Amino acid sequence: MKRIQFKYAIIALLIIFSCSDDFVNVDSQDQNSEDFFNTEEDYQSALIAAYDMLQSTYLNVMLGEIASDNTLAGGESAIDVPGIQEIDDMVHTPINQQLRDIWGWMYSGVNRTNYIMEFKDKTDFPGKEGVIAQTRFLRAYYYFELVKWFGDVPFVVDRRILFGDQYTLPRTSKATIYAQMEDDLIYAASNLPYIQAEKGRVTKGAAQALLGKVYLYQNKFPEAANVLEDLINNGPHDLLTDYSTMFENDNENNIESVFEVQYTDIEGAGFGCLQCSEGNVAVGFNGIRNYAGPVFESGFSFNVPTQEVVDEFEDGDNRLQTAILDINTWATNTGATFSTGYEHTGYFNRKYIARQGDLNTGDANLTNPNNYRSIRFADVLLMAAEALNRGNIDDARARFYLNRVRERAFGNTTNNVTSSGATLTTAIYHERRVELVGEGHHFFDLVRTGRAANEIDGFQAGKNEVFPIPSIEIQLAGNQWEQNPGY
Repeated sequence: MKRIQFKYAIIALLIIFSCSDDFVNVDSQDQNSEDFFNTEEDYQSALIAAYDMLQSTYLNVMLGEIASDNTLAGGESAIDVPGIQEIDDMVHTPINQQLRDIWGWMYSGVNRTNYIMEFKDKTDFPGKEGVIAQTRFLRAYYYFELVKWFGDVPFVVDRRILFGDQYTLPRTSKATIYAQMEDDLIYAASNLPYIQAEKGRVTKGAAQALLGKVYLYQNKFPEAANVLEDLINNGPHDLLTDYSTMFENDNENNIESVFEVQYTDIEGAGFGCLQCSEGNVAVGFNGIRNYAGPVFESGFSFNVPTQEVVDEFEDGDNRLQTAILDINTWATNTGATFSTGYEHTGYFNRKYIARQGDLNTGDANLTNPNNYRSIRFADVLLMAAEALNRGNIDDARARFYLNRVRERAFGNTTNNVTSSGATLTTAIYHERRVELVGEGHHFFDLVRTGRAANEIDGFQAGKNEVFPIPSIEIQLAGNQWEQNPGY
């Protein structure tokens, strides 16, 4: 199934969840609350509305690559979507539309989950703990994105953020927010099955994997190793045998996918409301400009891989052809034609560019149905390896997990890593970069491990570890929040 499908009962929910993206304007005040959450269907409809904001995280993924040294902004020109260009060059300011979008869209997700939690005790029904567990996972997911991007942020649980609250809500330390994420994810992992009847639903494995990541971001290595190894040893996931099929539309929700953001082609959107799209907008943004030829479709040529990341792949690494499209070689071999955009490198993010045969309605660049593989089992293996190694717990087990990923990549054991200590740490960092290139993780990996200033051109230590809080949000909150340092 391309998307979690229910009868929405959204006519009622449209009153509750407006299309506003502003932090201070997220939801209406108690309208229909007495007439809602009276049945299981009401809870399920509200839960689907909470899932729905995951689709807007296409922007988080794309900018997570562009902010790193993996890709350049690209596009048509140096002024094509200025906010993206600024983030690429590390000259972004508090007046940046894309950062405001991330802020508003993630808080919309938080508010939708908190709305359910506010009325979690109103009506009982069989299986309710599973609904609450999914809700708490989603809340942790949205808050994790906010903390990754902005650091300390305004923080509310189990009630909606209503208009006027912004004047009294302080920024809360990320340590406190991480603690809530841990509680939410522990609950979710304890109350969800490994296999859901409906694909796209949060599972026990998804909760364990995100919990392990939350621990890893705090350098809680023993805790991360424990939960990740429990998932590795007892969960249903494994590496997909054929990596080349990983990101194709006909192989979504496969055995390696621990959590996927579900996209569909059934609704279009416009550039005035990109978060309204039910499709993966990043796929169109990543696409080849003015392309004519086999297999692929045209796009806007953003998020173009650098020669540096291409060179990071070792000889014999079979992942390169799946991860990166060398358009010049492809054109020579197939007769395809294309145009070059701004900062053209000759490479495209092959994992997430449109394929011919993708069904689309409306604007094909905004409704691509290719799911985002948010957490893959390979990521879980590499996080476990890092936790075991950096926590001085067990380098032998760390190598085992690392080499499981490498053996698939090379098709042999000849290229297995045998090192220990700091050399093994470097090998794990390398493996995360090439295995997960194009998937939005690299910038945050560099930041959390203290390597960003040495790797990213223009990165200023003490400033660029987080992004600025949108200035309009500070102003609308009565200027009570201090801006992040350096902005």
